[in-house]
Order: sequence, then structure tokens, then C-alpha cells
Amino acid sequence: VHGAPVHIGDPSLIGIADLSRPDYGDAVEVMPDEIPVFWACGVTPQAALAQARPALAITHAPGAMLITDLLNRKLASF
Repeated sequence: VHGAPVHIGDPSLIGIADLSRPDYGDAVEVMPDEIPVFWACGVTPQAALAQARPALAITHAPGAMLITDLLNRKLASF
């Protein structure tokens, strides 16, 4: 459901000067043998959830996404 990454590799190529100083959330350490991977921002849905105040919402923490075995078609009714 999340979609493909918007960028893989050198953060400076998408305007990120310093991974240790994110605009939102906590910095995630990238080890020397790792390649940074970037997805669309999670801050927008978090702001929407804060405004909507649903009874239940599952989101993420920096560097820790929720992964399930549910297929997209199973989520179509939500």
C-alpha cells in the first residue's frame, strides 16, 4: 500500500544535506554497509490523524514501518 521508494542512494541528490538533522522525528543512523532508501513523507498523514482523531490509527516511527501479511485487496473495504 505504501508504494515504491521515491529515491534510493545519495541523499544530497534529493536535497537532503544532513541525515542526522531531519525536519521531523528522530535521526536514523545509516551504517557504512547500508544504502539509504526514501519513501514519501509520513508527516502528512500523521498531521491528518492528529486533526481527525480516529479511535485507532497505526502509523510508524522513524526507521520502523509496520509490515503485515495483508494484501491490498483485503484493505479495500477500509
